[in-house]
Amino acid sequence: MATLGIDLGTGSVKAAVVSDSAEILSRFSKTYTVSSPFPGWAESDPLEWLSAAEEVAQQAIQRSPQPPKAVGFSGQMHGVVVSDASLNPLRPAILWADTRSAAEAERMNEDLGSAEMARLGSAAVAGFAATTLAWLNQHEPEVMAKAHHILQPKDWLRAALGGKIGTEPSDASGTLLCDVATGQWSDLPVEWSGIGIGLLPDIRPSHEDAGHITLAGTHFPCVYGGADTACALSGLGLLPGEGFVAVGSGAQVVAVMKDPTLDPSLATHTFATVGGKSAGWYRIGAVQNAGLALEPTLGLLGSSFEEAHEALAEGVSSHDPLFVPYLSGERTPFMDPSLRGSWHEISLGTTRKMMLRSVLEGVAHAVALAVQAVSDTGGKMPETLPFIGGGSTSPLFTQLLSDCANRPLANVEAADSAVTGAALLGAGETSNPDRPEHSLVTFPRDAEVALLKSRREKMLHFIEATREGKSHR
Repeated sequence: MATLGIDLGTGSVKAAVVSDSAEILSRFSKTYTVSSPFPGWAESDPLEWLSAAEEVAQQAIQRSPQPPKAVGFSGQMHGVVVSDASLNPLRPAILWADTRSAAEAERMNEDLGSAEMARLGSAAVAGFAATTLAWLNQHEPEVMAKAHHILQPKDWLRAALGGKIGTEPSDASGTLLCDVATGQWSDLPVEWSGIGIGLLPDIRPSHEDAGHITLAGTHFPCVYGGADTACALSGLGLLPGEGFVAVGSGAQVVAVMKDPTLDPSLATHTFATVGGKSAGWYRIGAVQNAGLALEPTLGLLGSSFEEAHEALAEGVSSHDPLFVPYLSGERTPFMDPSLRGSWHEISLGTTRKMMLRSVLEGVAHAVALAVQAVSDTGGKMPETLPFIGGGSTSPLFTQLLSDCANRPLANVEAADSAVTGAALLGAGETSNPDRPEHSLVTFPRDAEVALLKSRREKMLHFIEATREGKSHR
C-alpha cells in the first residue's frame, strides 16, 4: 500500500508518496517565509503552511504511479502554535530558532534545577515550547487569554486539515513539558510555564489512527505522525546502538537508545522516538549553526558555497584564521544563546581563500564537538557514522568533517528520510524494514586529524575567553 508523507520543515514543506517497500514514488516541495520582525525572532504564518501543504500534496499525488491510501506527518520540533477553539492561529507560530525567550530559559534552569531538567530531556533553551509559553504569558497575555489549543507545528497542520487534535511522544518530548521516560505531561514545568494543562493535547502513539483529513479533494485516513528527527530515524531503520550525523541548515548528531538514560550534564538532548509511550529514545547533539551560519557569512564575503569549496580543496593550513560559527547562539555543547560568531588570528598574510575555507572549517568543528558530546554522555554510535543531509553531498566537506570528528563517515542516500518515516507511520510502520545502505565511506587522515584537533582547541579557548569576559561585565 502506498502512503503519503508530509514533512513540515522550518522553511519548506515536502510531500512524498512512498511504496510499501519504502521507495519514493513521487515528491514535491514548496518554500514559505520565516519572518524576523525583531532581532532574534523567528516566526511563520501557519496559514502559509496549510496552503503550501495542500499544494505539495496535490502535486505529489498527481505525479505518483500509485495513489496513496493514508497519510503520515513529520514536522519541525519545539515550535508553538497558539489557536482558538476553531484552530485559527491567534498569532504567528514561534519557531525553534527563536531566541526571544533566552531570559525565560535561564530562569527555568535556575527555578527547576539540573535534575528536573534532565528528567525533561534537556536544559531549558530559548525556542522550546515551555520557555516560549512563559514569554507569551509575560508579554502577550491578551493572546494567551484567548488560547484554546497549544500545538506543535505538524499537530496543528494535521488538525487544520481535519484530523484529530493530539500529539505523540516524539514531539511531546521536545517541549520541556513532558517526562521523557514516561511520555506523560509533567505538572511542574506546565505550571512553571504559566498555562493550564487543558491547553495541551492528549499524547497518543505516533502510528495511531488520527481521523481523516482532506487533501487534493480526497479524504484520507491519517496518523498522528512524528517529530522530524524521530521520523528520520524511522526512515533510516536505525536501532539502539546506531545513529547518524546530518548537516543541513542545522546539524544533528543522533544516537538511538533502548533505555531513557538522561544526560545530567545537559550538554545534549534526550527525546523519544516514534511509536507509543516509552517505545524508545535517542540522544541528540543539536547544532544550530551549520548552513544557517554558512550562507550569511559567505554572503558577507561576497562569496558562494562553490568558491568556498574550491578554497577548501587546497587543504586547511595552520596559518588559516579560526572562525567561530555561532552566529545565533548555540545548543550542543554550550547551551548558550548569547554566543556569537567571530574570526581570530587574521594576519597580514591572510588571503581570501583562507578566510573562505575557515568558514567551512568552523562549521565542521561545531559538528565534531556535538559528536564528542553525544559520545561522552553515553550515546553509543557505530564507529562508522551514516552521514546525511545537504552537507553530505560535498566530498570535500565530508572529508573535512571526517578529519575533524576523527570518524569514518558513510554517505547514505537518504535525503528524504524524514518524509519517508512519516509515510511509513501512515502505513502503521515505526521503522523502515528496507533500510538504505551506504555507498561510500570517507576515512579520517592522521595528519589532518592532528592539525584540526589543535585548531579546535584554540577555537574553544577563544570561545571560553569570550564567555568569561561576558560573565565579568
